[in-house]
Amino acid sequence: MTDTPQQAPAGTPRQTLVSGTTRLYAVLGDPVGQVQSPGLLNPLFARLGIDAVLVPVHVRPADLEPVVRGLQRVGNLDGLFVTVPHKTAAALLADRRSPTVEITGSANALRREPDGTWLAENFDGSGFVAGLAQAGHQPKGARVALVGAGGAGSAIAAALLAAGADRLTVTDPDTPRLTALVDRLAAHWPGRVRAAGEPPLADSDIAVNATPLGLRPDDPLPFPPHALPPGAVVADIIMKPRETRLLREADAHGLHVHHGRHMLTGQIDSYRAFFGLHTP
Repeated sequence: MTDTPQQAPAGTPRQTLVSGTTRLYAVLGDPVGQVQSPGLLNPLFARLGIDAVLVPVHVRPADLEPVVRGLQRVGNLDGLFVTVPHKTAAALLADRRSPTVEITGSANALRREPDGTWLAENFDGSGFVAGLAQAGHQPKGARVALVGAGGAGSAIAAALLAAGADRLTVTDPDTPRLTALVDRLAAHWPGRVRAAGEPPLADSDIAVNATPLGLRPDDPLPFPPHALPPGAVVADIIMKPRETRLLREADAHGLHVHHGRHMLTGQIDSYRAFFGLHTP
């Protein structure tokens, strides 16, 4: 019996074949097994007919600077995406930083400019807010408890305040990092942001986990969802697994849950504009 090759469903974009003309993008993280951006961006390249590929690159913190400096010297590499835990450090490896990066102190995308310099931007916050709004959870006027003042958390904090959150409380065990972030945010949105040792869950409308807690099945909860009032939203930025323990317990308590993948899908249009990903 001869095996018949399976055909892809009609309308499925084919992956662009890598050749000598292919432009490169890399996503840097530690770990990288959970990254979802290649599964979104590579089909986008194929659909738009762009000869490019995005690959995951596993980089430990001690190796980040030499790896980034090396990649920045690769002639056919046009951009870098950055994930946990490198967003803060990566911001310092660009020649220029956007206003959002200056406020948050973190970056999740670096672009090679025509003159060869590198510009850092951060779309985590705008992507998170876009995904939240698309799911029907408007941040305007909301009382938000945010756990995590790292790279993603700082960007989400700024975007929530820019979107009109009435009160933002940020918690993080790294007190100097937390204090520095809140001070930067308060300079732009005075009276609406504060630091706290514990999130004020009892009177919050939205609670956000912006920490890595949830990547592993034995991770502790970043906060107890049962302490939130009925009707509250629990959002997690963890993308894999999709159903973290936090979201499972929030759902069991009848709360609204918001998955991590929404933060990434909310950034696609921003990535297209930032990197000039248009039909050739």
